[in-house]
Amino acid sequence: MTELAWFKSTHSTNEDAACVEVAWHKSTYSTNEDANCVEVAETTGTVHVRDSKDKTGPQLAFEPAAWKAFVDFAANADV
Repeated sequence: MTELAWFKSTHSTNEDAACVEVAWHKSTYSTNEDANCVEVAETTGTVHVRDSKDKTGPQLAFEPAAWKAFVDFAANADV
């Protein structure tokens, strides 16, 4: 796994001690030159997914069971 990148919520202030940080990571199969990557961050009860090229763009949010089902399907897909 690559090094995790931590990000504080944009709703937090520098004085806010009760903020949440999220660690985004890319697949270990991705390369720095790979333009078709997503990044994933897991929090309690939610898995967030975003485009690695558009870090401030839209994000998807999945329940952990739904994300696991997708990953299992993708890993076993006969493509």
